[in-house]
Amino acid sequence: MMPILAISNFLDGLQCVLSGAIRGCGRQKIGAIINLGSYYLVGIPCAYLLAFVLHIGGKGLWLGIICALIVQVSSLLIITIRTNWEQEAKKATERVSDATIPVDIVS
Repeated sequence: MMPILAISNFLDGLQCVLSGAIRGCGRQKIGAIINLGSYYLVGIPCAYLLAFVLHIGGKGLWLGIICALIVQVSSLLIITIRTNWEQEAKKATERVSDATIPVDIVS
């Protein structure tokens, strides 16, 4: 069971980083759709199939989660690679320069 847990933790770490990049770009909706789709459309059916149909048990449930993580990491990685980072940097610079300093700050 330990190798399965190690793979799960590794993929979960990648998912956290990629999800943060997507959220930082302001694409929360895309991240939520990928999250829901990967777990509900891939993870749960795989876990059910492996655990209850193929009688693998607890390992099957965990392998279903790993299947969902693989789909999620792959989808987020594709979106992150295809992101135009120059454009994202310009948008961030514009947001910072548009920010106003409150008048009631006393030096």
